[in-house]
Amino acid sequence: MTGRYEFVVIGSGPSGRRAAIQAAKLGKSVLVIEGRMKVGGVSVHTGTIPSKTLRETALNLSGWRERGFYGRSYRVKKEIGSQDLSIRLGKTLDYEVDVLEHQFLRNGVSTMAGFARFLDANRLVVTSPDGSELIVEGERFLIAVGTVPFHPDNIDFSDPDIMDSDQVVDVPRLPRSLTVVGAGVIGIEYATIFSALDVAVTVIEPRTSFLDFVDREIIDEFVHQLRDRGVAFRLGAPVDKVEKGADGRVLTTLRDGRVVRTDMLLYCAGRMGATADLGLDNCGLTTDVRGRLSINPETYQTDVAHIYAAGDVIGFPSLASTSMEQGRIAACHAFGLPLPPAPAFFPYGIYAVPEISTVGMSEQEVRDRGINYETGIARFRETSRGHIMGLEQGLMKMIFSNKTRRLLGVHIIGEGATELIHIGQAVLNLKGTIDYFIENTFNYPTLAEAYKIAALDAWNRMAR
Repeated sequence: MTGRYEFVVIGSGPSGRRAAIQAAKLGKSVLVIEGRMKVGGVSVHTGTIPSKTLRETALNLSGWRERGFYGRSYRVKKEIGSQDLSIRLGKTLDYEVDVLEHQFLRNGVSTMAGFARFLDANRLVVTSPDGSELIVEGERFLIAVGTVPFHPDNIDFSDPDIMDSDQVVDVPRLPRSLTVVGAGVIGIEYATIFSALDVAVTVIEPRTSFLDFVDREIIDEFVHQLRDRGVAFRLGAPVDKVEKGADGRVLTTLRDGRVVRTDMLLYCAGRMGATADLGLDNCGLTTDVRGRLSINPETYQTDVAHIYAAGDVIGFPSLASTSMEQGRIAACHAFGLPLPPAPAFFPYGIYAVPEISTVGMSEQEVRDRGINYETGIARFRETSRGHIMGLEQGLMKMIFSNKTRRLLGVHIIGEGATELIHIGQAVLNLKGTIDYFIENTFNYPTLAEAYKIAALDAWNRMAR
């Protein structure tokens, strides 16, 4: 049995679904193949949506946002268990899947459950859940399979007390202490979520620094807040071995000899492109050691011109937001639709507790380029809205050119950072200056007032 389509998308995560819908809107016959029984990919089932839902649940049940008023001992729910975390997650995931299925149906996108493997550059064999096989022919393909957690050989992931970043969304119980290996975005997000639930967290990172793409002043503030909450950092030493102690606790031994003892371990040190079983050698493609595909960054074409790749499978920045745009661009290019140049700046969002979001250049990047600049700082507690919300921490940092007065970068840590950043993003892409923030009116009371406060702080020191 065979089927033929103008556009075949392997994977239904952010890049896959956006590409499929874009191609369908152009009147093309589109098939989306998804290895799971339900559409959505890693983003919906184990990644973006579950982790952010878990974060919101933890903040609500723990009363985290109200502790500025009522003290650190304040709780909305005294005893929080894994079932409390899973109830909201189940409802959210069902909703996300329903919305996505409706989008596919409304746009005439066909879907198929099964695992795809290339037979040659224009044919796939799809193995369905019942074991039957179907040959699919395509004129153009998009590989949007995402990633899977990296599992080193010296760690036993069959142990229920040792989890990877996909398994943690179904954590069987809430531990009293947790080791997080890997201080990348995923590791830091989960470390701080569990810390907000009053779990004692130790973060292990083989490098001496982490989140290096974020402005260092923001990271310094972040680390200060986490240490104040009791989060321990073990930087500059890789993990040598992980084993179970006589008391049932997980013993993590570092190469420098230190041992961390906790109830559970969460391993977040790297992910691999989910390309191992795609039969890429049959269509003329190869991957790097992490299973990732190389592409033309303007068109998202692989080395085989009619096969595109987008999303986490191509590596950095591995954001749901950028993956969506990559998928759209790939579909448009595949069918000859002209594209405007991509915006110069897009935001990064780290859904830790507290949130971090950044757009534009960091202070170090500005210095490295030899730009004459000035910075302005606003602390959320300086705003009336911050007082109303009981915020004791959180800040916004803005960077401006002394010569042109243009905004160069915005960096935020604290409540609502990932929402607030879009004002800075718009001004950056429109080549706006410090005058925009000084001369315009912001709603009062809001955290967005921080833009005016930070701009005035910079303006007070700028050469005039």
